[in-house]
Amino acid sequence: MDSLNHKLNTYFESWLGPRDKRVQQMLLLDNYLPTFALTVMYLLIVWLGPKYMRHRQPYSCRGLMLLYNLGVTVLSVYMCYQLVSTFWTSGYNFYCQNTYSEPEADMKIINTLWWYYFSKLIEFADTFFFILRKNSHQITFLHVYHHASMLNIWWFVMNWIPCGHSYFGASLNSFVHIVMYSYYGLSSIPALRPYLWWKKYITQMQLIQFILTICQTACAAIWPCGFPIGWLTFQISYMGTFVLLFSNFYIQTYKKQQGSRQKEFKNGSSLSTNGHANGTPLVERGTSKKLRTD
Repeated sequence: MDSLNHKLNTYFESWLGPRDKRVQQMLLLDNYLPTFALTVMYLLIVWLGPKYMRHRQPYSCRGLMLLYNLGVTVLSVYMCYQLVSTFWTSGYNFYCQNTYSEPEADMKIINTLWWYYFSKLIEFADTFFFILRKNSHQITFLHVYHHASMLNIWWFVMNWIPCGHSYFGASLNSFVHIVMYSYYGLSSIPALRPYLWWKKYITQMQLIQFILTICQTACAAIWPCGFPIGWLTFQISYMGTFVLLFSNFYIQTYKKQQGSRQKEFKNGSSLSTNGHANGTPLVERGTSKKLRTD
């Protein structure tokens, strides 16, 4: 195993250059195999989990989901605050910031971005809750691609560009996750669901996040400061895939749904004011299966 780790590290360094020594000994960062193995385990659970649950009753997971979403929300608040406050007070350049410039600020960014990398492992639980609650229709290509790729990409980011210009996308993403996970945490409380109106805008925020990240990344290519151009090119390309996939998700989920509702209205089967459609409460549609609460 040590030999394989050494060969992989040597190969990566021959391809990407020397690794950043400031992240040595940080949990999971010394070798790539643990991150790769965790991703393979995640993909196996994505594949086998729905098969295991096929003939079983779904679990509610309500209390666990509330704690999970609250925990991720608090972690996102911490990361967003640390990244933004460090950028704001350290003299970091918005347009381009190299990875070796402000030693004290760089280490604060590195320590926070390690938590950001680790949070991508924690967020695998999003998918596990879908499986346990038998919401397999939500385990889309976009969902799996996003979760599996982020953990792996951030292993490389942490080993080669763990600070400097890397802070911006993580800051935006942490802010979006404050909004998103607080929504999902609150939605696990049935009494609050009628008052949660901002789900649609979460996807809009995500799309804005990707576009802003592309623009800010491009700034470092236009006004270079020594930050590796290869990483900038990759970042723009990767964010571009998210723009395409999330745009498609938004259109399929909201625009076509809106068109369908307008068609129903014209046919005389519009939604009634008490939240029912065709005699079926909206909150119960598609959720008639008994939930296990153990």
